[in-house]
Amino acid sequence: VQLQASGGGLVQAGGSLRLSCAASGSISSIIVMGWYCQAPGKQRELVATITSGGSTNYADSMKGRFTISRDNAKNTVYLQMNSLKPEDTAVYYCAADMITPSTIFPSRYWGQGTLVTVSS
Repeated sequence: VQLQASGGGLVQAGGSLRLSCAASGSISSIIVMGWYCQAPGKQRELVATITSGGSTNYADSMKGRFTISRDNAKNTVYLQMNSLKPEDTAVYYCAADMITPSTIFPSRYWGQGTLVTVSS
């Protein structure tokens, strides 16, 4: 089971980026998918999560600017980031709580991270 993230890059302040993360492998179900970010010198923190039913949760600083969505048929989660600010610069990691054929309870899996750099 693996998560493959893509879509990071360099953008000017006020611009937009769309991140994607696809889960692949032997997966029975994906309970929650989400995005986290880690800025230089800081701890990893929540950006947004989305359940299989579409319920979402956002960090306060991202509300109104970022939108998380999910395609259950493709096991893919997206993060649309608008009105980007220099302080949004970070490595963005996708994560998913998944059940595999060999497990009963979900385990947290992490993607490799994608760098988002917002210039002022």
